[in-house]
Amino acid sequence: MRLPNRMRRRGLAIGIDIGGTKVAAGLVDGDGRVLKQARRSTPGQDPREVEAVIVDLVRELSAEHHVWSVGIGAAGWMDLAGSTVLFSPHLAWRNEPLRENLERLLRRRVFLVNDADGAAWAEYRFGAGAGESRMVCVTLGTGIGGAMVLDGRLERGRYGVAGEFGHQIIMPGGHRCECGNRGCWEQYASGNALGREARELAAANSPVAQELLRAVDGNAEQVTGAVVTRLALEGDPASIELLDEVGQWLGLGLANLAAALDPGMFVIGGGLSDAGDLLLEPARRSFARNLTGRGFRPAAEMERAAMGPSAGMIGAADLSRIAARR
Repeated sequence: MRLPNRMRRRGLAIGIDIGGTKVAAGLVDGDGRVLKQARRSTPGQDPREVEAVIVDLVRELSAEHHVWSVGIGAAGWMDLAGSTVLFSPHLAWRNEPLRENLERLLRRRVFLVNDADGAAWAEYRFGAGAGESRMVCVTLGTGIGGAMVLDGRLERGRYGVAGEFGHQIIMPGGHRCECGNRGCWEQYASGNALGREARELAAANSPVAQELLRAVDGNAEQVTGAVVTRLALEGDPASIELLDEVGQWLGLGLANLAAALDPGMFVIGGGLSDAGDLLLEPARRSFARNLTGRGFRPAAEMERAAMGPSAGMIGAADLSRIAARR
């Protein structure tokens, strides 16, 4: 494929999103478009095996194109220089000098980024947050991830581990969280939280939960947040009510973040955002009700993320392109 002069001038980069089960890669142009994709299964936890998969993907995607740089996005903590993985929950990376290893193997510039930071950057550059210089991105999935773009740059904190919004304690003494604390926000406003509440309702054989039970052949343990979201979009009243409750918790946590960070926009992504306004409208109402100084201050907008599941790889690619030009 012959690229237009403008695309060649801006340069192509490869973004790689490393998950617990798959490694997805994309060839990304300077306008955030994914021109070509490839993926592999995540080969266990051995760092060398993961590196080999990354090298294989980069070689496949760059076989017919000149690639400026490679961006790697993964769950975990990266150092501020974008060179070392301090900790990754899905892989056996502990103070792993991944950039040095990959640059030696690929002979290209490599940049590391937390996956939530990569997704937020994609939304800021090309998606729902385009044009907003102070944006907070909140990702609702198994838990709650987050990232900030403040004054046009990623804000990662003093040690590179900012954005753990899901672990603000919103209900002291509440549900136990995997992090070890009780009452974390993600225990009330995530996809897992939605599924937990729905399973409790279904397990009690509540009259209002019959549609939920039919959807999982009567096995309440099979009810997930995704099942609730689908049924809510199809009009099931109980599922709509469950989403409304999660939306209220979401709005409360966002009001707390607004008090601390004062962004111009919240961008809401992750699988739970598929519920659209069934989630966001109660969140907006709760946000307005709980915002400090309400009625006497401008309030942040709240929008659904626009870049979809490719946001992480697009953001990682774009950040690597920027780093390679320095």
